[in-house]
Amino acid sequence: MTPLPTQLEIGMATHNSDLYRQALALRYEVLRRPIGLDFSDAQLAAESDELHLVGLQSDTVVVCLSLQYSGADKFKMRQVAVLPALQGQGLGSALCRYAEKLALAQGKTQIYCHARQTAVAFYTRLGYECVGESFEEVGLPHYLMRKYLAD
Repeated sequence: MTPLPTQLEIGMATHNSDLYRQALALRYEVLRRPIGLDFSDAQLAAESDELHLVGLQSDTVVVCLSLQYSGADKFKMRQVAVLPALQGQGLGSALCRYAEKLALAQGKTQIYCHARQTAVAFYTRLGYECVGESFEEVGLPHYLMRKYLAD
């Protein structure tokens, strides 16, 4: 785990590990339950090939995201979630920056995501740009956002 000044430790969570299950619970509470969705067994099984990053405070996952391989040069960032009581404190930004460094270390030149309309400003502050028009995903307006990575 990598310690950060905000008392956040960042690291990887192996699929189906305790940390992964904590991240899954956080994702459910923040992203899925509010819109009436759950995870299917097939969706969870498909995540076995993804990189799952977590941020911990006092051994509890408070921020998470997943990186899905998407060709030789890019990752798709998915399921970014921060514990509601800690939102706005820079934890999501710190984890996204960590993900970008990890992507560069793996030879990736780009990260993209499907950002909910409510998250566009967050990603814009991190240097992501909207590509194209809005589209609907999981019943909500989303935008394709991408960032080209540089050393």
